[in-house]
Amino acid sequence: MARPVTNTAFEGLLLAAGYANSHAAFARQLNHTGRDQGTWRYDAASVYWWLRGRRPGEHVQAAMAETLARKLGRSVGVTELGFGTAESINMCVYPATVAGAIDTAELIWTRLAKRLNHQDSGVFDSGKALEAALGWRYDLPDKAVSRSGRQQVTSTDVQSLYALADHFTDLDRRHGSGSPRTRAVMADFLVRQVAPMLHGTYTDAVGRDLMRAAATLSGQLAFMSYDAGEHAMAQHHVTLGIRLAKAADDRLYGAHLLANLATQAVFVGHAREAARLVEAAIDGAGRAPAAVLARLHATAATAYGQSGERRACQTALTKAERALDRAGTDSGPRWVGYFSPAHLAGATLRSLGDLHLYTQALRHAPDALDLGSQNTRTRALHTALVAMTYARAGDTDAACDWASKLGQHATGIHSARVRQRVRELANTFSPQQASPQVNEVLHTLAAMPAAI
Repeated sequence: MARPVTNTAFEGLLLAAGYANSHAAFARQLNHTGRDQGTWRYDAASVYWWLRGRRPGEHVQAAMAETLARKLGRSVGVTELGFGTAESINMCVYPATVAGAIDTAELIWTRLAKRLNHQDSGVFDSGKALEAALGWRYDLPDKAVSRSGRQQVTSTDVQSLYALADHFTDLDRRHGSGSPRTRAVMADFLVRQVAPMLHGTYTDAVGRDLMRAAATLSGQLAFMSYDAGEHAMAQHHVTLGIRLAKAADDRLYGAHLLANLATQAVFVGHAREAARLVEAAIDGAGRAPAAVLARLHATAATAYGQSGERRACQTALTKAERALDRAGTDSGPRWVGYFSPAHLAGATLRSLGDLHLYTQALRHAPDALDLGSQNTRTRALHTALVAMTYARAGDTDAACDWASKLGQHATGIHSARVRQRVRELANTFSPQQASPQVNEVLHTLAAMPAAI
């Protein structure tokens, strides 16, 4: 069943220009108009999605207006096309085509670089998240991603993007993502360097690798936005990353990003939707390397734990443990190397705590803190989680002891997630604030730097 048209303004212009029943002809004329931009490959399917809410890049809209103007014999303004502005478009929609993904990338990176939205007041959209999961899992693979544009892109160019992604990942883990400057700098690089590469000239092999690198950068920017508490922006970028990973034909990295989306869904309280997202990731990953499966099942456990599904949670934890045991001989892609026994222990501590199995949960506390020096933010998150679990278990002395350690681990970290966990810890202590020991801890938590 065809989806209803949502862009009636564009539909009206196509009708007036004689393209109502010939979307393929309009796409061919559009490709001809945009020949200076490179070899565009828009077709009738592209027009279908534009009529139903997809927003092409501004340079494509300009070519559309020119194409329609020639046929209508009058000038056509871009604003007549009905696509709205960058500020108003819902950009967490999963792009239908590779060309659409490239246009969306340029649009949302430009938006962040210019900070057109000075404060992200949007919310996480679980419906759009599930649509992205379905598109990633069931849409047909992209047959080709080669392109002919103004700038020649080589495999060496692409490798430099991976090096940059590693740099931003390390900064994020050590210092958090709360400072908007870091994300703005990254977005500016994406606009100035990566977007032109996506619009450039490359073979199918180089193009797949370029899509993978762009997915890596967009996924990292998404995670940084999530850590900063900008949930709508994070969802926009991770949805784009998932689509680029699809174009790269990299199902493992796509599954990883979909699990990141599930992690965000857990954080904002959409546990059941998070479970569906990570189930799609596990299904789509197929016979994945053990380390990848360990990470995916651990994410599933946190979703099941938050939604109170005890059996499913414990089954997922068992699968994650068994997979991580095999990871020494089946390590998987380099990007999953971050997932350590400490990360699994933290997920176990969190999910069992959500199920009120505090004694079982706390058995994993020592392992959750056995982290490398680069995992500064994770150490702060896990320390707060240990303190909160002891408090909920009724061991006030141990909870206060762990809470007092939190300040040293959280110093210098810019992270909305750490701030949120500190608030949760303070709320857990509040019923006992008459106790001098607890009152002292509450004052310590309240005095923590606003930077965290």
